[in-house]
Amino acid sequence: MTRALIQKLLHKSGKTYTIDPRIPTSLLYRTIFTRIVMLVRGILRTGQKVYLGSSCQLLNRSNISFGRNVTIEHHTRLDGYASEKIVLGDCVKIGAYSNLLSTSHLATFGKGLKMGNHSAVGDFTHFGAPGGIEIGNDVIMGSYVSFHSENHNFADSSRLIREQGVTNRGIKIGNNVWVGAKVTFLDGCEVGNHCVVAAGAVVNGSFPDHSVIGGVPARILKTIG
Repeated sequence: MTRALIQKLLHKSGKTYTIDPRIPTSLLYRTIFTRIVMLVRGILRTGQKVYLGSSCQLLNRSNISFGRNVTIEHHTRLDGYASEKIVLGDCVKIGAYSNLLSTSHLATFGKGLKMGNHSAVGDFTHFGAPGGIEIGNDVIMGSYVSFHSENHNFADSSRLIREQGVTNRGIKIGNNVWVGAKVTFLDGCEVGNHCVVAAGAVVNGSFPDHSVIGGVPARILKTIG
C-alpha cells in the first residue's frame, strides 16, 4: 500500500521511474519523513512548495524564482544578488553543499543563473555566475561540477593581473545533457543539445548537438546518433 501510494505521488510530481521492488519499506518511510520536513521548511522560508534542506542560505530571496517541486539539498547557498532573475524551473534539484555566486566583486553586478525543467546538479556544485549561466531542460550532472563565467584579463604585462579587470561572456548548456563528475566549464563555453560530457573534462569553446565531449582541454570524442 505504502509503495503504491509513493509511486503514484512520484508520477504525479513528474517522475517517470518505477521504485525498485528491492527497496525496503524502512527506506521509503525515511524518505517520506525527510521530504515532509524539507517541504515544511521550504514553505515557511519561501511561501512556495520548495523542498529545502537544513542550513541553506537564500540571499536576496525576492530575486529567486522557484518552479514546482524544486529541491535544494542541505548546506546550499544561493546568491540572489544578480542583475537578472535567478530562475529554477520545475523539478530542479541542487545537491548538498552547493554554492551559487552571482556577484563576485562590487565592481561588477553579476548576471546569475537559469536552470530549465527537470535539471539536476550533484553535491558540491559551484556556480560562478557573474557572467551568467544558462542550463537547459533535462540536464543531469554529477558531483563537484564547477562553472566559471568570468575570466581575468592579463595581456598588459606592465600592470598587475588583478588590476586589469575581467571579461564575462557567460556559459550555456543545452537540453538533454549528461555531465560527469568534476567537470569544469569555463567562461564563454557552449554545449549543444543531446550531449555527454565525460568526467573530469575542462570545457572551453563551443560544441555542437549530439557530441560526446572529454579531455583537458575538452574535445569531441564521438558523435551520438
